[in-house]
Amino acid sequence: MPRFSVIVPAYRVQAYLPACLDSVLSQSYADLELIAVDDHSPDACGAIIDEYAARDPRVKAVHLAENQGLGRARNAGTAEATGDYLVFLDGDDTLTPGALRAVADRIGATGDPDVLVFDYARAHWDGRLVRNRLADRLAEEGPAPFRLADRPGLLRVLMVAWNKAYRREFVAEHGFAFPPGYYEDTAWTFPVLLTAGSIATLDRVCVHYRQRRRGSILGTVSHRHFDLFEQYERVFAFVEERPELHHWRPELFVRMIDHYVTVFTRRDRLPRGTHGAFLRRARAHYRRYRVPGVPVPPRHALVRFGLHRTFRALQAAAAVRRSAQKSAAGLARAVRTGVLSLHHRVQSWLPLTDTAVFEAEEGRGDPAALEEAFRAHAPWLRTAWVVRPGQEHTVPPGPRPLTPGTAAYRTALARSRYLVTDADFGGRLRKRPGQIVVQTRQGTPLGHAGLDLLERPAAARGLRAAELLRGADQWDYVLSGSRHTTLIWERVLPGRYTTLEYGLPRNDVFQRATAADVARLRADLGLAEGAVAILYAPAHREHRRAQDPPLDVERLARRLGPRFVILARAHVPVRGAGVIDVSAHPDPAALCLASDALLTDHAPVMCDYANLDRPIVLHTAERAVYEAVRGLYADLRACPPGAVAADEEELAAVFTGGDWCGARSARLRAAFRERFGPWDDGRAAERVVRRVVLGETEPAPVVPPGERAPAPPAHAFVPAHQGPVTVPRPAGLLPVTGSR
Repeated sequence: MPRFSVIVPAYRVQAYLPACLDSVLSQSYADLELIAVDDHSPDACGAIIDEYAARDPRVKAVHLAENQGLGRARNAGTAEATGDYLVFLDGDDTLTPGALRAVADRIGATGDPDVLVFDYARAHWDGRLVRNRLADRLAEEGPAPFRLADRPGLLRVLMVAWNKAYRREFVAEHGFAFPPGYYEDTAWTFPVLLTAGSIATLDRVCVHYRQRRRGSILGTVSHRHFDLFEQYERVFAFVEERPELHHWRPELFVRMIDHYVTVFTRRDRLPRGTHGAFLRRARAHYRRYRVPGVPVPPRHALVRFGLHRTFRALQAAAAVRRSAQKSAAGLARAVRTGVLSLHHRVQSWLPLTDTAVFEAEEGRGDPAALEEAFRAHAPWLRTAWVVRPGQEHTVPPGPRPLTPGTAAYRTALARSRYLVTDADFGGRLRKRPGQIVVQTRQGTPLGHAGLDLLERPAAARGLRAAELLRGADQWDYVLSGSRHTTLIWERVLPGRYTTLEYGLPRNDVFQRATAADVARLRADLGLAEGAVAILYAPAHREHRRAQDPPLDVERLARRLGPRFVILARAHVPVRGAGVIDVSAHPDPAALCLASDALLTDHAPVMCDYANLDRPIVLHTAERAVYEAVRGLYADLRACPPGAVAADEEELAAVFTGGDWCGARSARLRAAFRERFGPWDDGRAAERVVRRVVLGETEPAPVVPPGERAPAPPAHAFVPAHQGPVTVPRPAGLLPVTGSR
């Protein structure tokens, strides 16, 4: 008997069905059966199901002789189920990696409840993932399991069948079945939740609910939306037959009328000419099921009084008002833009001030390190930091904040003597004589960048080469941490600037931080004493709409055991047992300091991390694809910074077998650091300030990589070099020089 029976009905979803079935069969929790029901689909759904059943014994194919609809297709799957728990999944949706493992663990921790409610995210066709806005209702705090009376707010969560796991014996005991119709979930979910003797919640996204651009059943204009009335009649009939449930009638009434208002007011639901009939039926249900004496929300007035024509008149008036407001807003924006442009021009005629403005596209990076160095070595300069909406948490302490689009921002761009950025100041910069622009870029280039991306269209989304080169024409200095970086930037970002091959300021902190700093950062992240923290930071893949990590992080954490904790800095939130999501953390350097090892694929962060002299492990499962799409400047197979794993099996073996922190890993790391971080001795920002502000042309001497003393790791078992290390210089590496 499997733990889960995953039931997938399929009708006209041939384009999405393979992804759906793969998301189930690739789950790290394999104790399941997959019952795929072909609802007499006219496309290839039946053939796809048979193909999967032929190659995986866990797949059971069910073919219906005629189309019966989603509800009855689910019933057919339920009749074949043998698992402890039923999980329903629509054929165009997917389970998230590790979902069933998380569900199984939560079920076990809460004593096998009748129903477990988990969360979902809407997966839009353009790649956006938007989590359920009522996710707070699924908090796992407080006693569990519980009854619905203890957490009535669950009735506000989307009433669908696929965001829950149901104990099969509970379903059979009460004879629950899906009715026919368009809104079959309504007459299933309410009775199930009201009857359940024990409920638990899981605060984790387990399903990606596909939002199709076209073709969604409930997003289609159709007379079948009138089916909603029959479904609520079934719900209230169920309650009427059970006196112990009568106290739920007021809440069900509110949910019903809210549902009717939603369908009535959506433009993609009711056919033209049917709104009056729909509202009359809704009003009849209002009178029939309202509980006297119980107050109702004002939003129900539309249904209560049958205000069809009034609603249409208000809707038309609102449309006129929105149009007028839009026109007025457009005019106001045009006037504001003109005024700001005039203000900028006037400010450009005034003398420059001893001010330095700093901007970072993401996080803090090199500009933040330089801002600190400006204040330390040129204290007479005032500093300011550009703060875009949503970046307030990334602002370093000290500089004055500037908001783009304000007069203060335009004044700063026009009159500040120094402008430091890793981006382009939003394209607003018009450099004037006497201004000095320092371009820091964003780390060491491993993947193709600049003009080289013109030959990589899949990776060049949003690249505007002309604007990029216009920006390069305004740069005075570009920072570089190695000869590798210098040669690439000067070729792919051609300009008249001077390259300062002084090291990357972002890495100075690695040489200055102390053991106490490391301990504090680990405590801030909630890392237990003795835990081995692995920072997982994969490269961004511009060619993919969705940025799901190429590695099942939760499954890896489970294989490594409780000793290891994975700090996941992916490009989408990642959660699970043994995983701490740090995707939104504003300071990557702090994460590096708090971790004991780095796990990455092609991300430039490995070049920064090597300066900590802590283990680095490469996961190269998608190397060929990434190289074909983006292109790589360095063959990491020939010069890896540590152990290399081609798949999850090898990766787990690298960590459990100790190769990740062995002597060979240390030797590879030393050679890698010599090539990509020869100047990163903790004084890069100082060198830049002394050259750019103080005019010193000879950079300070560099501490050789083998003689540096980076911040100590949290664990003594991680090897660290105790003295000078001599390594062979990689082939083709030119001698380290000063500025160019």
